[in-house]
Amino acid sequence: MTLEKTLYERFLHAVLFELVALLLCAPVMSWLLGVSFAHAGLLTLMISLVAMAWNVIFNSIFDRLERRWKAKAAPATVAEPRRFSVRIAHAVVFEAGLILAVVPMAAWWLNIGLVEAFVLDIGLVLFFLPYTLVFNWCYDKLRAGMLKNATC
Repeated sequence: MTLEKTLYERFLHAVLFELVALLLCAPVMSWLLGVSFAHAGLLTLMISLVAMAWNVIFNSIFDRLERRWKAKAAPATVAEPRRFSVRIAHAVVFEAGLILAVVPMAAWWLNIGLVEAFVLDIGLVLFFLPYTLVFNWCYDKLRAGMLKNATC
């Protein structure tokens, strides 16, 4: 394993993240919105596909910026998980970008106004913000442990 994430690892990370989220959100969304499981599931899948694409794009940009900032400070010699404060900034900016894509799509799919879709999306953000933080924090810890074991 290398310190830099490969395209395959980015893809695996995004798929795992979205699969767990899909399994948690589709039944809850169906129940809360009073729509069929299929209708909620398709909306969840569409959101998931948009989120996966955004995940790969955003994380690639975030990693490049982070490497530049670290290179200016002090080059890292060992794979270290991101600090908790960096994970918080990562999660907040990621979710803000996702809102811009999801609100119009949810409004169209559910045949509701943008304000109602925004309120719905706020509910999703209230779930996804801590979910994103916890999932990525755990992923970073597991990855750092695997890299450490691979170098020993």
